[in-house]
Amino acid sequence: MNKDIINEFASFDEYLRQGEPSQKESAENWKTAIGLQAVDGLQPSAYLIDVAKRNIEGEISLDETRKLIDSYYQSKTICISSRLMIGKSSQE
Repeated sequence: MNKDIINEFASFDEYLRQGEPSQKESAENWKTAIGLQAVDGLQPSAYLIDVAKRNIEGEISLDETRKLIDSYYQSKTICISSRLMIGKSSQE
């Protein structure tokens, strides 16, 4: 994992030590989810970490969190697909 992302991920421990009960539960859930991704060799984006923190803080609901993350990764997929299409047409 990228050093900055590791530091951000480690900051979830602060919620486990000092957060409200709901924050502790949310932080534990996020740590588990991100840890499962790491087992598969996947690295969470800084955006996902930021949105997760906003959810833990209670700024946004879990449903809004899902929508933001889905939208972010969908736009990334479209951008990558567009680049691949441009690269393919320039090779022809």
